[in-house]
Amino acid sequence: MATSLQSLPAHAPGEGASTLSRAVEILERVARAERPIALADLIEQSGLPKSTVHRVLAQLEQALLVQREPDGKRYVPGPRLSAIALAAMRNSSARGARHAILQALVDEIGETCNFTTLDGNEIVYLDRVEAHWPLRMVLQPGSRVPLHCTASGKLFLALMPAPRRQRLLQAAPLKRFTDNTITNPQRLEQALKVIREEMVGTDEEEFLAGLSAIAVPVLDRQGRICATVAVHAPTARMNIPQARAHLPALRRAAAALAATCAYEDAEG
Repeated sequence: MATSLQSLPAHAPGEGASTLSRAVEILERVARAERPIALADLIEQSGLPKSTVHRVLAQLEQALLVQREPDGKRYVPGPRLSAIALAAMRNSSARGARHAILQALVDEIGETCNFTTLDGNEIVYLDRVEAHWPLRMVLQPGSRVPLHCTASGKLFLALMPAPRRQRLLQAAPLKRFTDNTITNPQRLEQALKVIREEMVGTDEEEFLAGLSAIAVPVLDRQGRICATVAVHAPTARMNIPQARAHLPALRRAAAALAATCAYEDAEG
């Protein structure tokens, strides 16, 4: 059975807080690493003894907060940590501010807008504001969509480290959703290169026939993508060239959303 952080043992009276703080530090380093991180790197970065890091990692792994890569030598966030992170983003003190930013964006653009992030090999909707059109696609917060054929997913793929992107793209054949879905990894890499240069993700009826979308990144204080803000609409009402006209508004919203994330980090 999975353990919890509360069950991490203290090895001497008064050391409980120290043990917990070490566990949190190691957990944070695993979560913030842009690629799977090795035991030796965690020891070097934390300055903790090898035995301590090894023991804490074993406990975090048992609690499903971290997990090892197939090679057994490197660590990544575990499924429980991912679930906690998503719940925290959806229910944080910044939730109201983020929703207000999205609502203002929808009022300006007149089309449905989303706030999304990456979870494993999928995009998850953290928040969404619907436009008042009779013809629209309804997806609730918490909904998940693929990476390789959505504007936000392709943006995350384009901006992540190449080894991680290659692992995701090679894990399974790319599923075809429409006639426009790119299922050839080489062709997709070419499309992602353009997205990386422009910092704009596009979906030209690649996920759903008749629906176009465009996305821009929400960057953290280190300049790394942590979320996206996107707009989508029926292609008959908004094709990609028309969607590009909304890039200034999307980027202003992305900057405002990034500020809520920075405020959250400061509070934590």
